[in-house]
Amino acid sequence: MRIVFAGTPEPALPSLRRLAASDHDVVGVVTRRDAPLGRKRVLTPSPVAMLADELGLPVVKTDRLDDSATSQIAQLQPDVGVIVAYGGLVREPLLSLPPHGWINLHFSLLPAWRGAAPVQHALIAGDRVSGVSVFQLVPALDAGDVFARQPYDVPRGATAADVLADLAEVGAATLADVVGAIADGTAVSRPQEGEASLAPKLSLGDGLLDFSQGADAVLDRFRGTTPEPGAHTSIGGARLKVLDALRGPDVEQPAGVIRLVGKQVLVGTADGTIVLRAVQPAGRGAMPAADWWRGLRAESLAVDA
Repeated sequence: MRIVFAGTPEPALPSLRRLAASDHDVVGVVTRRDAPLGRKRVLTPSPVAMLADELGLPVVKTDRLDDSATSQIAQLQPDVGVIVAYGGLVREPLLSLPPHGWINLHFSLLPAWRGAAPVQHALIAGDRVSGVSVFQLVPALDAGDVFARQPYDVPRGATAADVLADLAEVGAATLADVVGAIADGTAVSRPQEGEASLAPKLSLGDGLLDFSQGADAVLDRFRGTTPEPGAHTSIGGARLKVLDALRGPDVEQPAGVIRLVGKQVLVGTADGTIVLRAVQPAGRGAMPAADWWRGLRAESLAVDA
């Protein structure tokens, strides 16, 4: 079967590798244009573009699947389109161009967490079970019939980066099975069941930690916003990124108050403490939280309300 693959970031790589190594023919790869990265803003190809080049696959670089992109994809004569975190919408007439349409690997158990940031929202909400879904792309957001779902138990303490890396591997295998079933005519899809929840793209403000909540809720938000958009708090009007944190002892400490207890930097919450293990003060590099605290020469501080 002739496949056009659309994807951009690193979590799409296991799926592209798996399909490229299969008996099917990946006839083209669609990805977003090179983007400026780093302090020097050097134009850099997407992870998918770099892998496609390594595999010797033709690449279409576009930020919009417009008429021009549709024309280029049509020339490849795909039987099916596969999309994994491309970062753009597939609309008509491109949606109906391949005979089998487009299938999408989504990093949630649909209809839970439809949208751009399913893993992050699932962790923030405290979900302990996540998973992947492979579904038929339709005009409505992540609403198509589902070919396959694979549950995944979220490891304790895992961040969004950790979970997404795991789901990328789980999803690649699930996606390959669905593509194979479509090719041999045995694929069966079913309508989504249950109440849908939404997972829009996160903003910087979504990473603000509210220490008036319980410790579990604070850590869920930390895990869901690490590494992007980044968990943080504010002290004296200055932003402090929280790079590593875990549950601390249930000692008496007011919510939002930071103290050094033994060798641990503790922040009080509504029901216990959080240990800050690594932080990044504004305008400085990452450092162990204990080193940051010693430089402040304070007995205690309170985060900004």
